[in-house]
Amino acid sequence: MQYKRLISLALASVASVASAQTPNLTDAISSQNSTLSTLSTLLGSNSDLADSLNSLQNVTILAPSNDALESLTSDSNSLSELTSSGYLQALLSYHVLNGTYRNSSFGDEAMFIPTILTNSTYTNVTGGQVVEVRRSDGNVTFFSGLRENATVITPDLNFTGGVIHVIDSLLMIPQNVSDTLSNANLTAAEGAVNAANLTDSLLDTHDVTIFAPNNDAFNAIGSILSNLTSDQLTGIVGYHVINGSVDYSAQLQNSTVTSVNGQNLTITVINGTVYVNSAKVTVPDILLENGVVHVIDQVLNPDNASATPDTTATSATPAFTDASTGTAGVPFTSGIATPSTTFPAATSAGGPAASSSSSGAAMPMKTGGIGAAALFGGVAVFANL
Repeated sequence: MQYKRLISLALASVASVASAQTPNLTDAISSQNSTLSTLSTLLGSNSDLADSLNSLQNVTILAPSNDALESLTSDSNSLSELTSSGYLQALLSYHVLNGTYRNSSFGDEAMFIPTILTNSTYTNVTGGQVVEVRRSDGNVTFFSGLRENATVITPDLNFTGGVIHVIDSLLMIPQNVSDTLSNANLTAAEGAVNAANLTDSLLDTHDVTIFAPNNDAFNAIGSILSNLTSDQLTGIVGYHVINGSVDYSAQLQNSTVTSVNGQNLTITVINGTVYVNSAKVTVPDILLENGVVHVIDQVLNPDNASATPDTTATSATPAFTDASTGTAGVPFTSGIATPSTTFPAATSAGGPAASSSSSGAAMPMKTGGIGAAALFGGVAVFANL
């Protein structure tokens, strides 16, 4: 009995020493002065935010490096405005993963991990806005809004609430549907949503999956679009939306799902490539404030729901058999702003985007849409935050 008691006391003593040696979040960040001094100063000037983060348990902190935070903190007036608006707390919340994930937890397959960002001003995703993470060529990279990416440069810094990974860029809170389509150069899709009077519905809906045709896909059926009735256009746009389910690429398996207009979509995976009916997903997983967008190379036809993939085709064949390329330019793009900054999610010539990141990330927008109020490059601040 005495022997068991001594063992218990010894184990308790070891646990106590280990706990004493593990720093809290503030101390752990302060210890990385060469890479995290800016974040340390930021938290030091926002005691409520620091206390809130220090109280967290079983989380993973993605800590932006000094270089990553430089543009955000270089303008003290802008930083003060962001802090007072609550945006800074939302941004840092998006850098906190629910659960403790060591660097070895991440593999070659994409993972979509919820963050503690649940503020409905900035996200309408049930369970918290997510980040995508995967390992490639030995590097662990996180993908956020518009597929902006950040790579882990220092992994596995322990603190009392979990683990910290230092990353080389700020994550970007996903934007609303309109701004995401615009900044991803899916301007025809944005215009079609506007023309169908569905913008507000998509902005206000929780948990959506959107299959957005690229501009080339709309151009390929340009000859028939001017003849569509309002109801026909609404039906076509609705056929590209799944309501009540955020289906990231990891969830897209061979299955049948129901679109907003009540008709079925057939998801097929062939040699790792995802198809929706006959349309190929060319850019997956563009995160939205209320779900996810997957870019496809055809406009889906609700009257041709049986269309199947042609894996031998060298170019996309429209699902509208009587359609041809229009002569008046890309449909639905009149009056739609062209993005002034190229983000990783942006599509070009109808194909997937280049993998390089933009030179200056736009600040994420509040839900409901702030439109073109983002100033790209340097410190991007919203006038009405």
